[in-house]
Amino acid sequence: MNGSTVWAGDQVSFRPAAEEHTHQVLDVLDEAAGWLGDRGIRQWPDRFPPAWVAGAIGRGETWLVDVGDKTAGTVTLDWADALWADVGGSAGYVHRLAVRRWARGLGAVVLGWAEDRARQRGVDALRLDCVAHNRSLRDYYQGRGFLHRGDARWPGLPGQRTEDVPVLWMSRYERPVAR
Repeated sequence: MNGSTVWAGDQVSFRPAAEEHTHQVLDVLDEAAGWLGDRGIRQWPDRFPPAWVAGAIGRGETWLVDVGDKTAGTVTLDWADALWADVGGSAGYVHRLAVRRWARGLGAVVLGWAEDRARQRGVDALRLDCVAHNRSLRDYYQGRGFLHRGDARWPGLPGQRTEDVPVLWMSRYERPVAR
């Protein structure tokens, strides 16, 4: 999955998000957050402040996922996460993976791409997390071969990670990177 692949008959490609793409990243995230909120799942804020994605975009960790000529999703893949500080081993960390509703099902392609990037980097595992009460997302991750690695308390919503907000329980998942 270097560069592009095919999904539902269309070409899928990944491109690094630059500062000028911030609005595209936020549009995808806000659409997904609204969809979750409509279902009573408080996984993300109603609207993402630009500051929550600016650092990852600036470090080259955030990607846009295109299907044909349309932006279908976004994902951040980085190489450290304080939520996992108590777990050893090297890993890639998937954050803020979101796809537009018309691209439902594309998440599996994005996870495959992230695993390929992690393999190229030589890490042992691909890790991700979600709020513990999001049972359907937890089931989705387990159905994709991710193993539950415990729950951890964390201040704020995923992506926020600040000290001045209520503490949430986060479920952590890990899948070994096939070599």
